[in-house]
Amino acid sequence: MNWTQHLPSISLEELNESAALQTRVDRKYILSADQAQVLLPQLASGAQVLQIDELRSFNYSSVYFDTPELTSYHLAAHPRRRRFKIRTRSYLDTGACFLEVKTEGAREQTVKERIEHNLGERSTLNAESHDYVEQTLAHELGDCPIDVTELAPVLESSYRRTTLYRAETNSRVTVDENLVWADPRSGSLLHCNEVVLETKSALNAGEVDRLLWRHNVRPSRISKFATGLSLLQTHLPANRWHRTTKHKITTEFSLQD
Repeated sequence: MNWTQHLPSISLEELNESAALQTRVDRKYILSADQAQVLLPQLASGAQVLQIDELRSFNYSSVYFDTPELTSYHLAAHPRRRRFKIRTRSYLDTGACFLEVKTEGAREQTVKERIEHNLGERSTLNAESHDYVEQTLAHELGDCPIDVTELAPVLESSYRRTTLYRAETNSRVTVDENLVWADPRSGSLLHCNEVVLETKSALNAGEVDRLLWRHNVRPSRISKFATGLSLLQTHLPANRWHRTTKHKITTEFSLQD
């Protein structure tokens, strides 16, 4: 479904400049294939679409790292303060790759720091990466709560993202399709049949939020890391995502070739 072909475009530089300074609230939604068919053209009306060269949607891949005890996952699952998430984020169409450290401190403020990373080594962390993670966690959380040398890849997610910008509300919408979770140890894959949509707007809900609400689509709790890991490793606690995994997401299992 080519639902962005008639939209005016916006460059990455223009998008970052327009939306960089505003305090934002993120709301995530899960659309079935039938809902997406109906609603995506409607929510795109009046928007600009991010375009880089000739591309209007982009292939992403994220590799998530955790300790043998899955410290990062359990901090999110309960949830606890001083949470953190460590991943490499790869932009496969451009070849860019970053090592990212996301933290949530005592005031529940999320901070994301990142450095460039070698795309060919996106599933590994070297000594320089360990130093960066350790220093970032110590700076943001007051100390480093883990042995960074124990970090290993526990999950990979891949998807295709389209980003819209609505100038009248200075807000963004990301639409993620073809979401696949992969277990790097077993080689098992879970293909998500739904579309994950996220609105990024000021404190008040934007027009896209209100459009979705009018069609009885309400915000959902979903984390590509935690939700994916709980689906692949069903023994893990998943209370925070139980409603999502049981009632809003359907998956198909396969093995990597």
